[in-house]
Amino acid sequence: MFVKKGMTVKVISGNHKGMEGKVLHVFPKKQRVLVEGINFIKKAMRPTQENPSGGVVEKEAPVHVSNVMIVHGGQASRIGYKKLDDGSKIRISKKTNEEIEA
Repeated sequence: MFVKKGMTVKVISGNHKGMEGKVLHVFPKKQRVLVEGINFIKKAMRPTQENPSGGVVEKEAPVHVSNVMIVHGGQASRIGYKKLDDGSKIRISKKTNEEIEA
């Protein structure tokens, strides 16, 4: 997957198009990412010892990875790979041709 935890991404389609946020969790098998502050759902919670009243809680839901782009240098960009002389691969931004760390 081209997205990693801690990266900033921009939503490119759906109800939250144009919003940016930090990736909190990546689900590679489901091809989904959990982005901070995006795609809130309401979930009914049962009363527990920690939350005796229960009630409705708002939390983030995962977004499909095809609906997000990496933000690098203030711009949304696709990811490419470049092979170095020593045989290793690095990730680069297609828009700026700069190396992406992390």
